[in-house]
Amino acid sequence: MRKPPFGTGTHFGNVNDVNESRTRLSFPSNKIKITPTNSNTRIIVAANAARPASAVPATEARGGQNIGLNSDRLRALMVERLRQKGITDERVLQAMRSVPRHVFIDQGLASRAYDDAALPIGFSQTISQPWVVSRMLSAVAENRKPQKMLEIGTGCGYQAAVMAAMCHEVYTIERIKPLYEMARGTLRELKLVSRIRLVHGDGMLGMPSVAPFDAIVIAAAGLQIPTALLHQLDIGARLIAPEGSDQQKLVLIERTGVNSWDRKELEPVRFVPLRAGIQL
Repeated sequence: MRKPPFGTGTHFGNVNDVNESRTRLSFPSNKIKITPTNSNTRIIVAANAARPASAVPATEARGGQNIGLNSDRLRALMVERLRQKGITDERVLQAMRSVPRHVFIDQGLASRAYDDAALPIGFSQTISQPWVVSRMLSAVAENRKPQKMLEIGTGCGYQAAVMAAMCHEVYTIERIKPLYEMARGTLRELKLVSRIRLVHGDGMLGMPSVAPFDAIVIAAAGLQIPTALLHQLDIGARLIAPEGSDQQKLVLIERTGVNSWDRKELEPVRFVPLRAGIQL
C-alpha cells in the first residue's frame, strides 16, 4: 500500500515553510531562454472573465443542504457542459465531477455553485469558473501524468481539491490569511489533508524546498511569470498562468532544459492580480 505523501498528520503550514527556503534560491536569470510557439489549443469557447480519486461525499462539509442532496446530478450536468465546450481529458472531467463545488462558497451562493461562472469568496477574490479550472488542468496534464503539483493562489481551496483528485501530492500557497484559514477548514472537513499541503505564504516564491514539480498552476495574473516558479518546474513539466493586466491571456510554459522553456499563448481570460508578500 502506498503511504500518504506527507505522513499521517495534519499537513498545513505557514509563511515560514516558504520563507525558510528563500536563501537557498540561486537562479541564473540571465541565462533563461523562453521560446515562443504558436498555440495549438483546440478549445472553441473562450473564457469570459494518475487516476481520479473516488467522489468526495457532498454532505461531509458546510454548504447548502438542498444543493448537497442533488449535487451529484448537478456536477454531472456541469461536466457535460464542459465536454460541450471542448474539455476532453477524462481525468480532469472525473476530478471535476468528484469535488462538490458548493461547499467552497458562501451558502447564499450555493444555488449558483455549478454555473460556469466565477463567484466571489471575499477579500476581492473569486473562485474560478469551472471551465477555466478544467482548461488549465487539461493543459498542464496533456500527454502526461503529473503526480506532484503546485498551485499558487489557493483561494477557497476548490481547485486544490480538484488537483488532489488527479494526483498524489498537491502543494498550494495562499497569501491572504483568512482565505488560507477558510480553505484549511473546508479541506479538513473533506478529508483531503493526506493529499494536500496548504501553506500561508508568498506564492511568487513557490516552494523550492519541495521542488521540482510536475505541474504548476497559477491562479492570479501577473505581468510576467516569476522566475522562481519557472525554475521549480521539473524538466518536461508545464506551468500555466494568466498573464497581463487589463488584457489577459492564458500562457502555457514547458521546461525543455536546465535554462530553456517553450511558451504558448492560449485563450483570453480574466483573473485577479498576482501580488507579492502576505496579508494577515
